[in-house]
Order: sequence, then structure tokens, then C-alpha cells
Amino acid sequence: MDTGALPAGAHLVTQAGGTGHATPGHLAAARSRLPEMVRHALTLVACESPSHDAAALEGSAALVARVGAEIVGTAPARVGAEGGSHLAWRFGSGPRRVLLLGHHDTVWPIGTLDRLPGVVADGVLRGPGCLDMKVGIVQALTACALVAERQGLEALDGVTVLVTSDEEVGSPGSRDLVEREAAGCEAVLVLEAAGPGGALKTARKGTSAYRVRVTGRAAHAGLEPEAGINAGVELARQIPAVAALARPALGTTVTPTSGQIGTTTNTVPAHAEVWVDVRAATAQEQHRVEDDLRALTARTVGARVDVEGEINRPPMEPEMSRRLLALAQQVATGLGIRPFVGLAVGGASDGNLTAGAGVPTLDGLGGVGGGPHADDEHVDLSYLPERTALLAGMIEVLLDRAPSSHEEVSRD
Repeated sequence: MDTGALPAGAHLVTQAGGTGHATPGHLAAARSRLPEMVRHALTLVACESPSHDAAALEGSAALVARVGAEIVGTAPARVGAEGGSHLAWRFGSGPRRVLLLGHHDTVWPIGTLDRLPGVVADGVLRGPGCLDMKVGIVQALTACALVAERQGLEALDGVTVLVTSDEEVGSPGSRDLVEREAAGCEAVLVLEAAGPGGALKTARKGTSAYRVRVTGRAAHAGLEPEAGINAGVELARQIPAVAALARPALGTTVTPTSGQIGTTTNTVPAHAEVWVDVRAATAQEQHRVEDDLRALTARTVGARVDVEGEINRPPMEPEMSRRLLALAQQVATGLGIRPFVGLAVGGASDGNLTAGAGVPTLDGLGGVGGGPHADDEHVDLSYLPERTALLAGMIEVLLDRAPSSHEEVSRD
């Protein structure tokens, strides 16, 4: 796999020269903080925060702010509409250079903890939202604390940690905020869950959502069905045409999902609709599907087809992460931690927004585990110190502030 060059010519050396494998300070410090990180993660998991529950999100934001202040020694700003439930730690007053990006909302409804409480057993942390992505929040803040502990808080000048509250529903209220915070940065590091074996996410498909609506004419199904224009029949003709817009060889999926036909069982339906989920690996494919959907026309005389919806997140294309993946792999080598690879995935995150805005972005730096959005959601705690130390090391390299110790970073 071509991983490219490091940003701005940076390369990793050790006291002995060449890439090193000695256990450096960040890894030892992260290991010593493991019990504390687990405690903070369990605290966050114990606060339910479904995306559509404003009161729950307000409580979760307050808790994340308190836990974060305990970790890094400073409180965040409350940002968003009316000071909402998004949080930003902006370190120093210099230009923004590195954005650590996460979210504290989850897909889990209130009451889930009654049957799936947060627990730790046999080196595994379980609980709703633990992997996606409350552990990632703890990692981001702890990584900042490791840098500050070693070099002082001023070493974080230019770093922002942004934790939003609506990522799971497409970031409708935080999209502009995410793009503003990323603007001008040299790197965005996204704390979504890692892939299998700790793989970093180097590409994500773009996402779009549409509603295909058919309008016909109602009539009594028994007395005069011929007087109606059956919207359900027309929709049945449209669905195969919609599905045929997929291009599997290019990674483009077009999937009709949920829908509705008519209102009563004895009426020719005047209205019918279907929702369509679109995933595409390139912006070109994403726009092709949108154009083709909007070009749909009715095949039944008198019926009308309308398409609503839009592109939600652009693709995170591989070129936007290539150099950051190379940096992560070399920092990992210097730390002596387990190797990992880059991985392209179909799901989207806020990393799609920052990459789509032209800012180098690397995703999947959060917890290593499995079962996101499922009852068996879990985090393998053996990876937690390694991933936190990796993040701390990357921050230092990106800011050109790595100390001259075990893993000194120099620039040509």
C-alpha cells in the first residue's frame, strides 16, 4: 500500500538514530493512566445521550465538560445555537492547526442502560455508546493531557478538541461549526472507532438521502377504481429504476429502504413514497446519482414523480488521508506499538465534512473493539494506552513540538 510522504518533510528518529522501537514516555504515561481513562469512559457511558433528546444531550454535554476539565485542567466553550450542547476546547491563542473531532450523542434510546449497563470484564469495556464514541472522547482529551504534562499547556497552542451532539443524525446543527473549526487546519484527527485490528479509516463513502414521492388520484377501490390514478403501482415501477442507478463496481450503492402507500385499504392510493439511501466513493458518482434521481419521470398517465433530498456528506477520498496515515504509521513505529493498516469503509462521519472541505483528515483513531450500534458494542482496553499515546505523538509532530527524547522528531 502506498502511504505517501510525511507532512512537510517530517520524519521520526530516536536517540540511537533511525526509526525506534524503545518504549517512549507517552506510552508509559498512557499505561499509567489506563484506570483513570476507564473510569472516565464508564462515567460517560452511564449518561445516556440519544441524538433527538435535547434534555439528555444537555446533561451529557455538562458531564463531558466536567470530565474533560478534570482531564486537561480547563473547561470548554459551549458552542452552537444558544450555546447548545456542542463543546470546544481551544488551546492557546495562535492559529488553529490541529482539530481533534468527536461526538457525544449516540443511537441508543433512554432506558438502554437498564438492560445493557456499562461494565468492564476480562479487559473489555461494554455499554451503549462506549465504542461509538465515548471512549474516543476520553482518548482525545487524555492525549492532550499527555502533551501538556510533558511540555506544558502552551505546547497545545493551535489544537482544538471539538465534541458535537448530532453526528449520529447527520450533523444538521453542527455541520457549519465543524467546517469552521477545521478551516485552515493542517490536520483533522477523527476519534471514531477503529477498524478491525486497529485499522485507521482512510476513506469513507459519501452519503445522500432522498424521498421519491408519487402523486396520483384517489378513487373508491370498489365502486370506481378506474377513476383513480394508482400512486402505489407507479411507485412499484419507479423502485427498480431507482435501484438500477447503483454501480457496484465503482462502490456506489442505491438502496430503496422504507416507504408508504396510500391511506386506507379501500381507496386507490393518491400518494406513495419511498426513501432512498445512497453511498458513493467519489463526488462524481454522488452527483451522478442525484442528477439521475431528479430526472425520474412517471410512467403512468396522469401521475407525477417528485424527488426530495440532497447530498448529506461528501466522500472522504483516500488522497485526503494518505500523508496522515504515513505519519501515524511512523509515529506508531517509534512508539513500538502494534502495526495497523488503512481501511476504506462505507459508513460516514464528520470526517467526510472536513475532508470534503479540503482539510487533510484521518479517521478511526478512537477505540478498538466491535459491535457499534449493536447490543455487543465493546472496547478492547488493551489498545487504549497505545491509541492514546499514538494520538499524543501525532499532535506533537503536527505542531513540530516533539521533544528531543526517545522519539525526537526533526524536520529537513
